[in-house]
Amino acid sequence: MSMNSAVDRNIFIADKDLAFRNALAHGFESEGYRVTSFSDGNALLAAARQKSPSCIVLDADISNPPGLDVLGELGHRIVAPIIVTAGRADVETAVSAMKKGARDFMMKPCEADSVVSRARAALSPKRSENGDGTTSFAVPGGDRLTPREREVLERIALGASNKEAGRQLGISPRTVEVHRARIMEKLGARNTADLVRIVYSPA
Repeated sequence: MSMNSAVDRNIFIADKDLAFRNALAHGFESEGYRVTSFSDGNALLAAARQKSPSCIVLDADISNPPGLDVLGELGHRIVAPIIVTAGRADVETAVSAMKKGARDFMMKPCEADSVVSRARAALSPKRSENGDGTTSFAVPGGDRLTPREREVLERIALGASNKEAGRQLGISPRTVEVHRARIMEKLGARNTADLVRIVYSPA
C-alpha cells in the first residue's frame, strides 16, 4: 500500500513481549513503515500526544496502565486504527475492545505477518459504516446466514448474553445458543470472541 508521506507510515507498537514486539517491528519495517515500540501504556500515551501514527498495535495485557485503559483513552480520540491483541480469548475482552474503539481484535498466539496484514487492511478505505457512524454487520460469509441468525449475530457482537439476546428477540436462551453454534460454523469462528472479531474486522 502506498502512502503520500513518511508521517503516514508511522506505526506504534505497544506489547509487553519483547520478542513479539521485535517481530512486529521487523514485519512493518520490511514494508516500509517507520516503527516506534513501547513496553507500557504510559509511554504509548505520551507519544500519541506528540504525534499521530497511522496505526497502533496494542497488547491488551500491557500494564502501567492496562491495555484496555489505554484503548479507552485513545480509541475515540485519535483517527488512527487500533488493532488490539490479547492472550485471553473471551468475548468480554473482545467486546470491550471494540466498544472502546479498536478497529480489529486478534487473539494470541498470532503471527507477526498476520498482524501486519490486518493493519494493512485497516489502513485501506474499505470499512463499511452506517449513517449514524456505527459499524454495519456485512461480514464475510454473512449471505449464508438466515435473517434470524443475523439478528442473533448483531446481539452477540454488541455483547449480549444468550439470556439477554433471547429476551430481546423473544426466543429462549437455548435457541440463541443453537443459532450461535450455527453462525460460528458458517463463519468459521473458533469461539465467540473470534466471532466478534470477524464482525468488527475490516472487510
